[in-house]
Amino acid sequence: MRSITISAIAAALSVASGAAWPQEHVHQAATTTDEHAGHAAGASMSAGLGNYAMTREGSGTAWQPESSPSQARHRQTDNWELMTGAFVTAVHTDSTDSLRGDRDDFAQSMAMLMAQRPIGAGMLGLRGMISLDPELVGDDGYPLLFQTGETADGATLLIDRQHPHDFFMELAATYSRPIGDDASAFVYGGLVGEPALGPVTFMHRASGMVNPEAPLSHHWLDSTHISFGVLTGGIVLGDIKLEASAFNGREPDENRYDIEIDSLDSWSLRATWNPTGNWSSQLSFGSLEEPEALEPGIDIDRTTFSTTYHLPLAAGWWQTTVAVGRNEKQPGESTDAWLLESALNFGNSTTVFARAESVDKDELFLEGDPLHDQTFRVQKLGVGASRDFGMLWGGTFSAGLVYNWHFLPQTLEPSYGGDPGTWLVFARWAMP
Repeated sequence: MRSITISAIAAALSVASGAAWPQEHVHQAATTTDEHAGHAAGASMSAGLGNYAMTREGSGTAWQPESSPSQARHRQTDNWELMTGAFVTAVHTDSTDSLRGDRDDFAQSMAMLMAQRPIGAGMLGLRGMISLDPELVGDDGYPLLFQTGETADGATLLIDRQHPHDFFMELAATYSRPIGDDASAFVYGGLVGEPALGPVTFMHRASGMVNPEAPLSHHWLDSTHISFGVLTGGIVLGDIKLEASAFNGREPDENRYDIEIDSLDSWSLRATWNPTGNWSSQLSFGSLEEPEALEPGIDIDRTTFSTTYHLPLAAGWWQTTVAVGRNEKQPGESTDAWLLESALNFGNSTTVFARAESVDKDELFLEGDPLHDQTFRVQKLGVGASRDFGMLWGGTFSAGLVYNWHFLPQTLEPSYGGDPGTWLVFARWAMP
């Protein structure tokens, strides 16, 4: 339904305007009407927010290294540049080595459509993204030891489980306009969107997207990637981007199919610097009003820093991300999360990856438990590999596995067991 709506809007705008983005303000776009999947096509197409290659753009308005591989299939028409992408990942996970573990079978999914075209002196972009997680993962998410955040039924906090994504992941539009040599101003607005807070979301950055597990640091770094109501404004000055957002800071509720429009009562600021084509660093701060439905009256000030390095290889690539986030509850205590993840691709056939995290967890026990509201430092190391097995239904079929080690304080051993291990196997179909 969303794809049909975006296509209809794009067609109407195509008829309504014959204006062209000035050629001196864009990178040379592809001129063929054939489909392209890969870095070369993405690099040759104009970006939505400024005068740089499209591969610099990650989730929302976030930047990644410009040398990153393209994550969309591109098509150039007379007036519109179209980008599509999708994946479905079937997973079997087992955390029964822990006393609080579980095993489950589920599937993650995402489908994306983006369209952009010159309008007057600027560039208009339309974005849509959906997920079938509410059906394929389920209301109570999937087992993920030591994960916390959100609720399954509106009354009980999800603990040791990762919540599903909402059906609507993004319904947004952008408009940018050059304001000088290598400089532009832009606005981003969405019924569902991502404010200027944190790094590129974990399922969209190459260093983490192969791993089907969400990071334990998700709610310290990039949990606002699905916000119901976002308005962002910013400027691009060559390799620097400065932006500010007003947004609805509440986490999505247990109804995963609706659009939860509310006041834009939260705000954020982000500065991003891409000194070379292989580097991207961001520093951001956000003030979130009552983000958790089960913690009324508690706001969170979130600070994040991250840097990503992407190295193109003769066959394949290597990307690494380092990130740190701090949540300061108002009122309440501060908690920190650290993340180091890396993925090495050998010529688009085999990818090996790892993720190390150290996170302060203060929601592992429900009210009434003696350990309720206590904070515990949990550390996790996961390693995995994925192998492509060829094309299927217009996309790439791959399979892989992940094993995780957990290191926890002695106080948690009666509840979880001593340093439990977890594992999962997965099969993925992805386009491009």
